[in-house]
Amino acid sequence: MTTRTFSTHDELENSLIVHFRPVPAAADLIRRTLDGLRDDFRPERFAERVQVEATERGISMLSPDGQARPPASQASKRLAAKAREELFEYLEGRRSFFSVPVDFSGMPAFQRKVLERTYRIPFGETRSYARIAQEIGNPRAVRAVGTALGRNPIPIIVPCHRVLRSDGGLGGYGLGLPMKTRLLGLERSTPVLEGCATTGIVCRVGCPDAMRMREDSRVVFASVDDARSVGYRPCKVCRPSDATLS
Repeated sequence: MTTRTFSTHDELENSLIVHFRPVPAAADLIRRTLDGLRDDFRPERFAERVQVEATERGISMLSPDGQARPPASQASKRLAAKAREELFEYLEGRRSFFSVPVDFSGMPAFQRKVLERTYRIPFGETRSYARIAQEIGNPRAVRAVGTALGRNPIPIIVPCHRVLRSDGGLGGYGLGLPMKTRLLGLERSTPVLEGCATTGIVCRVGCPDAMRMREDSRVVFASVDDARSVGYRPCKVCRPSDATLS
């Protein structure tokens, strides 16, 4: 072991300051490493293993654990592949809506009513179980609404994660409460609308036209009215409107 000597008090003091100086980069690396150990969720892995089933009308099943029946046609095969692609973009925070249609036709009448109403809850917003029950005309059926949502065969695309208890609690979720928390957090941090400064067009995040925008041309908007107020016009491809976003 080598012993270092110091000729002056100032030299010793400066050496100690350098030695004990905080290292933010290293601390940040440790924090990120610990976060990674606590949370190993990877959107690409989830999207790859998820099973998607579709009819020619739309998506009929999405499950990370179940088995999907073989597609009945090329149209249903394309829909399933498109749903998986959009799911990955959504989980990456690059999409605020799903363009693939949903097929509710094989569901029991009550569940279909619940899920059709849930399907219309806007991205980034939430509703209570009680409110869903009221909106389908069965205000006393709060528990039945929860059961119907718990058996949702098309989670995420039919966003039952946006339904909470009246007191703000999470309630239940078929994919687990950690996943419900993740999805709600994702939607709080993902913008709904973005405009292109060069074309003057506003799109929903995830629109093919929006994905072609240059990064330095992107402008985030809270509503279509806000975009219109500064001269932007709605995209004719994804057709954003305040009616569908509220």
